[in-house]
Amino acid sequence: MLRELAAAYASVSETFRQASDVLGYDLWRLVREGPEAELNMTEHTQPAMLAAGVAVWNAWNESGGTRPAFLAGHSLGEYAALVCSGAVAFADAVGLVAARAKSMQAAVAAGQGAMAAVLGLELPELEQVCAQAAGEQVVSCANLNAPGQIVIAGHKEAVERAIAGAREAGAKRAVLLPVSVPSHCRLMMGAAEQMRVALQRVTWGRPHIPVIHNVDVKTHDGAGEIVEALARQLCEPVRWVETVQHLRARGVGMIIECGPGKVLAGLCRRIEADLQCLPVFDPASLDAAINVSGASA
Repeated sequence: MLRELAAAYASVSETFRQASDVLGYDLWRLVREGPEAELNMTEHTQPAMLAAGVAVWNAWNESGGTRPAFLAGHSLGEYAALVCSGAVAFADAVGLVAARAKSMQAAVAAGQGAMAAVLGLELPELEQVCAQAAGEQVVSCANLNAPGQIVIAGHKEAVERAIAGAREAGAKRAVLLPVSVPSHCRLMMGAAEQMRVALQRVTWGRPHIPVIHNVDVKTHDGAGEIVEALARQLCEPVRWVETVQHLRARGVGMIIECGPGKVLAGLCRRIEADLQCLPVFDPASLDAAINVSGASA
């Protein structure tokens, strides 16, 4: 994770050091050396992903990157977007995502929840499948990632019934994901209430760059509105398709993905084929994005 970028930009490892000071353990060492099983625990993964997004943003700015018109983040990435917008201090956000991870893990007993990726069904079809599969349990559409690419979440048995129903309805693929927490569904309502309290303890400022929120595809300036949007995010779907469509409708022609990997860039291209989507995760991809965005500005 960002090893090459850290070799070129001291701000990358410094960002992880700041996170480590809040967390009380060496996050950068865990990211570089593992063990992988420990890194994959959500209480460690969430701070690591936050730090990675902010670290790339810092390197972007250090390199003279173009100031974006909007910021957005997918699920946890919304916290990174808010840090980068100036709405919340990085140290506060690290504490919040650590609390978020713990509250999510505690909300549903181990083995009780599940998530699954479903490919090849559109939202209305999959919503109907979930409604039929739920019974007295919970299963619903959680991550609306791209047309025909949706993640569902809920009780494990209900998710498994929905997988079978999706296949019968013509899904190209429907598989369980290797996660223990059923995010963005009603099973997270208790965690959302806990997070609302934690979010209210933090100082929020007006974003210097508008941040589009997952739950309502809107920007918010007031502290109370931001807190509510983040609390609701835990138990409501991530409306990523609408987010990208909103950006395109507002005249955005290029999206830069900050962080390890390039999953979001791929999703964005599937949603709006004429968008230029550039992932930034190492010095070469950073230089390429800087050059292309500078030429387009």
